[in-house]
Amino acid sequence: MNTESNNPLQPGTMSNSLIQALIDNYRQNHLNAINTALGIDDAHSIWFDLPKLKSFIANIEAEAAKANPATSTEDLGIRFYYATYPKQENWSIMESHPVPIEYAGRHTLVMVPTLKKADETGELIDYDFNPFQSAEGKSFALANKSNKVTGEDDDTSLGENNGILVPPKAPIGQSY
Repeated sequence: MNTESNNPLQPGTMSNSLIQALIDNYRQNHLNAINTALGIDDAHSIWFDLPKLKSFIANIEAEAAKANPATSTEDLGIRFYYATYPKQENWSIMESHPVPIEYAGRHTLVMVPTLKKADETGELIDYDFNPFQSAEGKSFALANKSNKVTGEDDDTSLGENNGILVPPKAPIGQSY
């Protein structure tokens, strides 16, 4: 099976066989281990509609520009964190972020903006960035460090995870 990219110089394209190989590897190894260890039927995919993704990207750009007008789009990115919804008995923490209770215990993705900044050695690092908690374009990670020292605790963040998990949703329309 050819799992090489059809065109390694064209970003955003992959061969179907490589996509299938990577997905099969996840399902046969990680997903199988999760389902066996936890005794659940965990989600194997998550779907986001394009307007939601575009809106999230537009919010990142707008809020980063408010925090520091000199920020360019080349300085911005999105980090995808693997995450897990709480168990049903702890579902009350989801009150401010309503998702179906059928998602309890299943994995999800949490997207947070990143901002490219030089560290103390001059190396460019993609820091987690939250313009609601940072001052003067400071990274979210650095802002959180200083907030812990000063005792500030604003829980507002620019992040997204409201996609549709499969399962519990039926895998209708999926190719892989």
